[in-house]
Amino acid sequence: MALALWLFWTYSFLGYLLEKGFAWMTRSRQQVRKCFFLLPLCPVYGLGVLAVLALPPGLRQGFWNLALWGGLTATAVEYGVHWAYEHLFGVWFWDYRTIRGNLRGRVCLPFSIAWGLLLALVLPGLQQLILPILSGIPAWVTYLMLLLFTADAVFSARILYVTGDIDQLRLLPAA
Repeated sequence: MALALWLFWTYSFLGYLLEKGFAWMTRSRQQVRKCFFLLPLCPVYGLGVLAVLALPPGLRQGFWNLALWGGLTATAVEYGVHWAYEHLFGVWFWDYRTIRGNLRGRVCLPFSIAWGLLLALVLPGLQQLILPILSGIPAWVTYLMLLLFTADAVFSARILYVTGDIDQLRLLPAA
């Protein structure tokens, strides 16, 4: 269980970094795409990778298998997370309505392909690198992180529920 939490947090953090890099490269006005007030995490990435890792091993073996099934799985998670944010909090963290091949603005074919290729290119090697590190984290560190994560998640959910505004998750006002 502790390893699954650390995988979730690690991939949520790496997703946050990916979002920051993408926003910087595309000069997006949406420079902060985190879903928590304090922690730099995008949980859709953590949930997506956990879902891919839960696939039967045969669907994860080989580049093209992982690209196809991983991409489909990550897309399903992305759709579900978007739906949940929209229906629970009335917010949209991303909107693909302007991209061809989108499904209700929640997912789109170009990003689904990108997720599949990114998973196939990075996940196997990254898993080999981080599993020994994450497996060695002491239980007390996991408990502290879980307390911080839970407090931030509850606080952030409350902000979203009350305001319906993702910009309220910023520590500092937008420039």
